[in-house]
Amino acid sequence: MTGLLSRRSLLAGSVALAAAGGVAGVADLARAASIDRTNTSGQLRIGYLPITDAAPLLIAHAARLYQPGVVSSAKPVLFRSWASLAEAFVTRQVDAVHMLMPMAIQLRFALGSAVRVLAWNHTNGSALTVAPNVTDIGQLAGTQVAIPFWWSIHNIILQELLRAHDLVPVVRQSASRSARTVELIVMSPSDMVPALANRSIGGYVVADPFNAMAQVRKIGRIQTFLGDVWRDHACCVVLAHEDLIENRPQAAGSLVNSIVLAQQRINDNRPAAARALSTGGYLPQPLPAIETALTYNPKDYRLAHPDWQPQRLGYQPFPFPSFTRRLVEAMHDTVVDGDRRFLDRLDPAVAHSQLVHDSFVRAALDAHGGAASFGIPSDLTRTEEVQPL
Repeated sequence: MTGLLSRRSLLAGSVALAAAGGVAGVADLARAASIDRTNTSGQLRIGYLPITDAAPLLIAHAARLYQPGVVSSAKPVLFRSWASLAEAFVTRQVDAVHMLMPMAIQLRFALGSAVRVLAWNHTNGSALTVAPNVTDIGQLAGTQVAIPFWWSIHNIILQELLRAHDLVPVVRQSASRSARTVELIVMSPSDMVPALANRSIGGYVVADPFNAMAQVRKIGRIQTFLGDVWRDHACCVVLAHEDLIENRPQAAGSLVNSIVLAQQRINDNRPAAARALSTGGYLPQPLPAIETALTYNPKDYRLAHPDWQPQRLGYQPFPFPSFTRRLVEAMHDTVVDGDRRFLDRLDPAVAHSQLVHDSFVRAALDAHGGAASFGIPSDLTRTEEVQPL
């Protein structure tokens, strides 16, 4: 897509920016623009949300894994909402981001933005967190549950989970206990913890460390890790503009290589990664919440599929085609507040090849221990396992 996307067009298929980030989103954009909107240096600028999903991009900076002259040495730019991060990306105020996989699909196929997924940033790492008095998912009937964005894996998996418990997700409609409906609302992740604390919502589904935050502050409890519904699903992916691949393939390859190295570093020492994220000022949450998110003890939770290790935030880079296909199929069944007509034109069988460019991540894997170093199949194929219980 050429030219700039307006805020209105960017948020097609979503709620107003105020609901998805509000004034914080405007401040985010102003800060990003003040750095170097025209990017005269030619160095890639990184944007992120303050969640543990972004850890590979952040640890790569903290550990100086980015190749000098390729990625800016300046600290990655923090945004408070997915809407503001996406807008900054498509208007080229930042050049590479971690982005919700369904939102990347929306940007590519609904808004026509020439974007490409270069790698997965992580797997799992999200949960449904509920008020302490909620002991069963069925008790969410008649309540509001917050999600971070309409086109998010959080919304998609939550709805599969709700339907499995005979609950009906609704939008712009008051929830009814008798009708067993749950009203979904979009909320910035940073607003979810206080909203749960004051009981204005019955729960939220989001990335960590916001689930760990509720646990550490004792204002909520983790009901279900989303990895216990969809095994090793991708939440956030590394997104770049297509012209980076076309015009600067070496830079794109270097970026992916650095991310792969950062993922390995995190996996080698998670407590150390948590400290770097905290003391380095990359994540604003307290260290206990960040460290908890990276090191959940499975014995502390009731898991439907303990062999899946659903509590484990995984860091591996390869974007499996089977996931993209199953994700597009799931998007067809997901209730959102916005335009979903693009799905009628989107073939799940070809979406992956049109969205994902995996040659750089394949090269990085070959250079750093192969698939085995991340515990993924050597033939780089898998079968999706989705079992909402």
